[in-house]
Amino acid sequence: MPVLTSPTVPDAPRATGPARPGGTRGRWPLRDYPGVLWMVLAVATTLVHPFVPDSRWLMVHLVLLGALTHSIMVWSTHFTQALLKTAPGLDDRRQQNRRLILLLVGTTTILVGVPTAQWWVTATGAALVTAAVVWHGVQLFRRLRSALPGRFRVTVRYYLAAAVCLPVGVALGATLALGLDDATHGRILLAHITVNILGWVGLTVTGTLLTLWPTMLRTPIGPEAERRARQALPGLAGAIALLVTGALADLRWVTVAALSLYALALAWWASAVLAPARTARPREFAPASVGLSLVWWLAGIVVVLVRLSTTQTWAEFTDGFGPTTAILVVGFAAQLLAGALSYLVPSVLGGGKTVVRAGQTWFDRWGTARLVLINAGLLLCLLPAPSIVRVILSVLVVLALAAFVPLMLAGIRAAVRAKKEVETARARGERPAGAAPTLGTPAGKPDRMPSVWSGGQLVAAVSALVLAVSIGVALDPPAAGLGLSGDASREPVVAPTGATTTVQVAAVDMRFEPARIEVPRGDRLVVELTNTDPATVHDLQMLGERTPRLAPGESATLDLGVVGEPAQGWCTIVGHRQMGMVLDVVVTGDDQVSLAAEDLTGHDTEGNDTDGPASMHLDPQTPVTDPVDPALPPVTTKAGTTHQRTLRATEEELEVAPGITQLRWTFNGRVPGPTLRGKVGDVFEITLVNDGTMGHSIDFHAGALAPDEPMRTIPPGESLVYTFTAQRAGIWMYHCSTMPMTSHISAGMHGAVIIDPPEGLPPVDQEYLLVQSEVHLSPATDHAEAPAAEVDAVAAASDRPSFVTFNGIANQYDEHVLDVVVGDRVRLWVLDAGPNRSTSFHVVGGQFDTVYAEGAWRLGGPEAPAEDAGAQTLGLMAAQGGFVELTFPEAGSYPFVSHAMADAERGAHGVIRVTTRTDD
Repeated sequence: MPVLTSPTVPDAPRATGPARPGGTRGRWPLRDYPGVLWMVLAVATTLVHPFVPDSRWLMVHLVLLGALTHSIMVWSTHFTQALLKTAPGLDDRRQQNRRLILLLVGTTTILVGVPTAQWWVTATGAALVTAAVVWHGVQLFRRLRSALPGRFRVTVRYYLAAAVCLPVGVALGATLALGLDDATHGRILLAHITVNILGWVGLTVTGTLLTLWPTMLRTPIGPEAERRARQALPGLAGAIALLVTGALADLRWVTVAALSLYALALAWWASAVLAPARTARPREFAPASVGLSLVWWLAGIVVVLVRLSTTQTWAEFTDGFGPTTAILVVGFAAQLLAGALSYLVPSVLGGGKTVVRAGQTWFDRWGTARLVLINAGLLLCLLPAPSIVRVILSVLVVLALAAFVPLMLAGIRAAVRAKKEVETARARGERPAGAAPTLGTPAGKPDRMPSVWSGGQLVAAVSALVLAVSIGVALDPPAAGLGLSGDASREPVVAPTGATTTVQVAAVDMRFEPARIEVPRGDRLVVELTNTDPATVHDLQMLGERTPRLAPGESATLDLGVVGEPAQGWCTIVGHRQMGMVLDVVVTGDDQVSLAAEDLTGHDTEGNDTDGPASMHLDPQTPVTDPVDPALPPVTTKAGTTHQRTLRATEEELEVAPGITQLRWTFNGRVPGPTLRGKVGDVFEITLVNDGTMGHSIDFHAGALAPDEPMRTIPPGESLVYTFTAQRAGIWMYHCSTMPMTSHISAGMHGAVIIDPPEGLPPVDQEYLLVQSEVHLSPATDHAEAPAAEVDAVAAASDRPSFVTFNGIANQYDEHVLDVVVGDRVRLWVLDAGPNRSTSFHVVGGQFDTVYAEGAWRLGGPEAPAEDAGAQTLGLMAAQGGFVELTFPEAGSYPFVSHAMADAERGAHGVIRVTTRTDD
């Protein structure tokens, strides 16, 4: 069999046909930018992962589902066209753009659906991704059917087999998002990894490298490469199918045999395809990065094979899967992507050797340092080391990977500039600068780029790694076994009492019952968890221990050992912790607060944003004992009326959520304060009396006057008179303006002034007022049994609310609903009192035909009635207000929420109950 020389093969992948409509030369936004965007988001998520829910899942899927899947769609189409030379119009750029947009939307939807635990969103995204990949596969098949016989058609067959895999993997991933017991989760996780990593990514890689690998090395393709690639494909595809079948059927020995078969088929493929590396060592960043990624790929397969062979249960297989994920995502996928794009992007820009060199120079910059930091740093991270050492090393690895993005952008700019210079020189009949004659270049010996390897960069990278390890050890010597003599590191932090505290805990409806456990200091704590939720599985992780995932009705025991410090546990199912499934352990016998797992920055010891100590600890069975009536009486006075009112600043223990109270600072003993209503031209004489224990003040947004005197802070026992004339219609906020204002407003010192126009508003059947505000509980008030405490000033200043409420009490209108009759016209006034957060008011199932905000009719109204138009939300910033009007066409329960959904889940929601009118 004749040896193929490199001038033959490199031209094939680079040939793209006409630039329009099906060509790929030059810049192409939907080809070039989405992959970069996903990579940037992955890096950003990695750097801020302690503050992002489900950050590990996001990091993995931003790389694999986002960047890598996009690149596979783009470049497998590119190579198919280059190898088959099909007609350009068969699958033009417009068609490819539509597929890429579909993939982009589907990927984004999945990345939103899984962390937010909205399965229907996840399923929608999975369907969109599946549609995009199936469409991609159909187009590849059409190209293969229409092409003339030729070499390397097996590459396209690899792509077709890969396209079959991803829809299966996406469906399995969506199934994982349902929440499964440990055994089922482990089996489906293995099947999911198999079809995605070994199938979608692996088959694409093996098919592409048949021609791309020797092209990158600028060497001939081995004589056996194509034949062995054809022979390996059935083994690889069959092993994937067998592995998935074994995993789903719970046949562990089948999965081990199938993975072994995959490794053997891969070795047979590699024996010929990768042979050029023995004679032509990688001189540039691209082949070096791709080669090292293949080493990590093999390592990942071996690790999974070892885990399958040595673990006894599927739960044990999935536990501690983090190192394997790091190998596959960072070592294999991220390096593969950077290496392949470093070669492909300069090539497809076109323009000849001069242009390619101009771009390639940037892609090779700091190549040695980047490769050493990524690979040696990842290896050190996988070894036993103190956590702080791994953190510092991880940052170095991420920065080395992230450097590819600015270098790629700079390389593209350099290539574009060089291309313009070449075109200008040719137009003048000149030889482009740097373009030497190539007639004497021997066949198979194209000009080489300068070697990427640098001894100075190697020394710098190794020094950086040594410094990182040294800093980590210096910051935490005990974790490295330093600074302690004898067995001091093993000394208990508390003396055991010899007693055992056993607590029964139930998991139901996104909460633990009880949500708070008290245990004497030094006792051994045993938690007996039972899943009483009929709908889904739950588990409990605390102090490094975790129960299995429990199906409805199942139980498990968690032995936490001797407890000396407060702790917090949670359900590890994706999204459940964010929905409030946390369990606090409070140690009695000392002065520790109930949430030791949280510090003043609002992050627990795991680095997760708790967003307030009690934001989700609510029992839906606990009633609201003193609800606030939201109904508004109509205005009965004439314009020009003088309203005299006394507002007393007091401190009252009031409900802020079902079963939870806080020492509130109030106007007239309620939150919000009294609603003042009048018309334009009315005069308001308000006497503020300070009956509290600290200074207070009042600020009426409905009045326009110098604030110096009427808004001054008065001490306890004093009073002032605040007089203003209402000159403009709208809903206006009033509040205490004493500093810190965040604390005074959050504590309850706010209310509404509604000013109607002189002629009044159109009559309605029902009129309600909803004032949204935030509650900031101190740690001492995070449960119903705790005594009421004042507002947490630190949480208020840093915008970490425990609850977001309508009219001062979270969830109150879920129980005490707003009653309406079918056909009634309803006006809902909304004021965002803050102090910090905006709102997007929405009635589920309703549509607004009238929207009035901040003094202006946005939709409808007496001067511009809405005709076949509507609105879905009323968006308000802090201290803004307005109203909406709507009618309800049929009976039912219509939830109303702040569509800033995190705040709705903190309590900013309620229900409008619509009934059918009955005749008296």
